[in-house]
Amino acid sequence: MSVVMKFGGSSVADADCMRQVATLVERALPEAPLVVLSAMGKTTDALFRAARAAVAGQLELARREAQSVAARHLDAARGLFDGQPPEELEAALAQRFDELDRIFQGLALLGELSPRSMDAIAARGELLSTTLFAAYFRARSPASAWFDAREVVRTDSSHGAAQPRAELLRALVRSKLAPLLGPGRAVVTQGYIGADESGATTTLGRGGSDWSASLFGAALGVREVQIWTDVEGVYTADPRLAARAEPIAELSFAEAAELAAFGAKVLHPATIQPAVEADIPVTVRHTLRPAGRFTTIRGASRGARAVTAIAMRGPVHVLTVTSSRMLAQAGFLARLFEVFRERGVSVDLVATAEVSVSLTVEADAPLDELVAAITPFARCDVARERAIVAVVGERLRDTPGVSAAALTALASFHVEMLSMGANEINLSVVLERSAAPAALAALHARFFESAS
Repeated sequence: MSVVMKFGGSSVADADCMRQVATLVERALPEAPLVVLSAMGKTTDALFRAARAAVAGQLELARREAQSVAARHLDAARGLFDGQPPEELEAALAQRFDELDRIFQGLALLGELSPRSMDAIAARGELLSTTLFAAYFRARSPASAWFDAREVVRTDSSHGAAQPRAELLRALVRSKLAPLLGPGRAVVTQGYIGADESGATTTLGRGGSDWSASLFGAALGVREVQIWTDVEGVYTADPRLAARAEPIAELSFAEAAELAAFGAKVLHPATIQPAVEADIPVTVRHTLRPAGRFTTIRGASRGARAVTAIAMRGPVHVLTVTSSRMLAQAGFLARLFEVFRERGVSVDLVATAEVSVSLTVEADAPLDELVAAITPFARCDVARERAIVAVVGERLRDTPGVSAAALTALASFHVEMLSMGANEINLSVVLERSAAPAALAALHARFFESAS
């Protein structure tokens, strides 16, 4: 059974990083690894800047940006091959940049940057990094191969945020990619990119490379999907706010979703959902500390702790809507939430009383517009610059005393709102944004440090 190894941009940022990745892949050769790479760190941002310069008619500026990207890849190639990259590698990299230059010339002439063109440009980052790494790894493991992900990652035509066509993708992976995998050789491919039915290049959007790895893993039925990055997994809290925060050994998919929603540095759950649905564990590992700790994400938690992690998000704003019409009147909340629906505003936490309801919205919500729409039928008070601190754990519902312990830890803080998530794995409090970091640290000390 194979394994998927996905490496992010920081893991392939230069020649030294790529050597470390190659060492990890070599160790996994008996497991027939599929290696999924992101673009070299900062490459995609540089390509976007170049594209915007080209469409603005600044072709020379676009070319300078592209040349800086080219120089970084050539430097890495020289570093990997002791100053003398193979001619075929240099030719392959030159071809990629020639293609890019032609795209920039077209943009400068047309003065228009379509999502389709942006995808064609963005994809160059992954094509470059995999071309370079595959050439280096073949020198170490000649049976290994490079594979174009666009041959199998079939998507719709929503450029910039394409949606995979799961059944077709699965069939293509099994017919075209699976036969290339085998013990003793690695296949190197790209994350983030795919192609629509016409063959046009598409990209999967935010978290695209993680999503690619998960899609490949589910289609192949691998033993594990490994996400290699620059942290030792998911932490019990932001280490910058809780100095004694530690990696979590195991995390459920639901817990990962809650933590991501509340601002924790964790894989976005949607990107790993294909693997979780296929009951394939996803591990988050540190590229430079392969023997260190890591986090395993599964469909359901097997941990024993009531609290898994503490997370914080802000700023948010709190709207408190008050009206005597709420009392024993059907339809008031429907009318209230229609105000938010009409303006495309997502409501997060909600707490209700007999004649009032408090709710949180993101910092970019149109507050003046919302208040103006609510005022004709209720009073609306706004508290700005607040933050949410969330206690997350799948066993919260089964563990008496957690709420009491949390509130005791927060006894010296002014808690303005308290909410228990509908799924009962998230206890959230709202307080002034300036107090939130200290509140998070207090909760972490109560649930993780007092027992250590």
